[in-house]
Amino acid sequence: MIQQQQTLIASPYIELYNLVVPQDNMLRQINELIDFSFVYDELKNQYCLDNGRNAIDPIRMFKYLLLKAIFELSDIDIVERSKYDMSFKYFLHMAPEDPVIDPSSLTKFRKLRLKDLNLLDMLINKTVEIAIEKGIIQSKAIIVDATHTKARYNQKSPREILLDRSRKLRKAVYKVNESLKAKFPAKNTSGVLEDEIGYCQKLIAVLEAEGGICQLPKIKEPLNLLKETISDDLEQLRISEDQDARVGHKSADSAFFGYKTHMAMTEERIITAAVVTTGEKNDGKQLQTLIEKSKTAGMEVKTVIGDTAYSERDNITYSSSNDIELVAKLNPLITQGARKREDEFQFNKDAGMYVCKAGHLAVRKARQGKKGVGNNQTDTYYFDVETCKRCPLKEGCYTEGAKSKTYSVSIKSTEHTEQMEFQESEYFREKAKERYKIEAKNSELKHRHGYDVASSSGLVGMELQGAMAIFTVNVKRILKLMK
Repeated sequence: MIQQQQTLIASPYIELYNLVVPQDNMLRQINELIDFSFVYDELKNQYCLDNGRNAIDPIRMFKYLLLKAIFELSDIDIVERSKYDMSFKYFLHMAPEDPVIDPSSLTKFRKLRLKDLNLLDMLINKTVEIAIEKGIIQSKAIIVDATHTKARYNQKSPREILLDRSRKLRKAVYKVNESLKAKFPAKNTSGVLEDEIGYCQKLIAVLEAEGGICQLPKIKEPLNLLKETISDDLEQLRISEDQDARVGHKSADSAFFGYKTHMAMTEERIITAAVVTTGEKNDGKQLQTLIEKSKTAGMEVKTVIGDTAYSERDNITYSSSNDIELVAKLNPLITQGARKREDEFQFNKDAGMYVCKAGHLAVRKARQGKKGVGNNQTDTYYFDVETCKRCPLKEGCYTEGAKSKTYSVSIKSTEHTEQMEFQESEYFREKAKERYKIEAKNSELKHRHGYDVASSSGLVGMELQGAMAIFTVNVKRILKLMK
C-alpha cells in the first residue's frame, strides 16, 4: 500500500536541520527548487493504493537513487551515509532520529517500481520545464552529440568478473592485515561459475566474521562491490556478461563495448533530450528523434549544432522542411543520395568506415571509377570475411563460400548546394563554435557522475542510469544559473 509523503515532520529535533544544514547546501537547494510530488504521480500505478503493508515512500526511494547519481556510491554506502549525514536526512524528508531503509529495498524499487516507466524522458522534461519557468532557457538552438559508456562487465566472462573483484578485495585486505591470508578459503580452480560464486561468498563470510576490518573504507568499498555483484547481479551473472551491450568504434583503431547516449543540449547547457542505444548505432540517425523530444519538452528549436555525423541527406531534408538551420559540416561520405541497405550499413564518422548491423567495422576502403567525375566514382568498403563467416547475423548478408564481403556507396559531390553555401557563411562558423559545450557536458557526466562505466547490465539499466545522471547535471546547472 502506498501513502503520499507527509509535508511536515513531527520531531522534537527538527530544528537541528536549521543549525547543521546551511542555506547554500546543494541538497537543501534542490529540495527548495523541485516539487518531487511528480514522482508520486508517475509511480502510483505501480503500487496497490488500499491494501497490504505500507510501502516505503516512493519519493524517498527516488531521492536515494538521486543521491547515488550525485555522490557515486553503492546502495549499501549511500544508505550507511544517510544514517549520520544530516544533509542526506533533510533531503530524504526524514526526522533526525528516523531509521534508514534496508539497502535491498533499492534493488527492488529499481526492478519492480521503475519497470516500464519512461523515466529518461520524464526526468529530462521535468528539468526543462523548471528551466523554462525560471527564465533560464532563452536560446532556440540545441547542440547534439553522443557519448559512449563502457558495459559494466566489458567482454569478460562472469567468472572473470568475480575473479577480478575478489582479487582486488584480497589485495586491499593484505595491505592492512596480511595474517588474514591464512583464514581465507582455498582459491577456486574448477573454472565453474557456481564454484567461483561459492568461493566469493566464503571470502565475504570470513571478513565479516573479523568485524572491525570491514569498517575500514579501503576494505569496505571493494567488499560492498563484491557483495552487490553476487546478490544484485547473480541472475545476470549466470546468463552472460551483458546481453545488450555492443561493440562501438571511437576511431579506426579503438573500440569500446557498451552503449551510446545521444543528447541534445541548449546553449545554456541544459540537456533537453536523450536517446540511449547500443554502442554500434550511428549518431546521425538519432537527430530527428532528439529534435522532436526537445520540442515535446517545451523547447522551440530553430537551430541544430552538431558534427559531420549529423549532415546526412535525410537530416538536411528534415531540417529544411521544418525550417531549422542545420549547423553541421558536410561529409561527402555520408551525404550522398539514397543508398542501398541504409539500415544495415551505417557510417561511423570517428573511424571513417562503414559498420554492419552486427557492429563490425570495415577493415579498409578503396575508391573506384574515373577520377574527377564524382557521379561515376564509388567507395568500396571491405569487411573481414573470417569474421563474416562466424557472424550470427550472416544470413542474407554473407554468401557462404564467398572470398570477400564488400559494401559500396556512390559519391555525388554536386549535391547539397544550399547546405554547402550555408556552411561558408560567417553565421555558420560562429554557431559551430558552440559545439564544445556539449563535449564539456559529456566529460562532466563521465568524470563526476560515473557515466563512463555502466552501473548495471542491460539497456533498461543503462536508461535508468542515464535518467538519474542527466537529471542531476541539469538540476545542478539550473541552481548555478539561478545564482
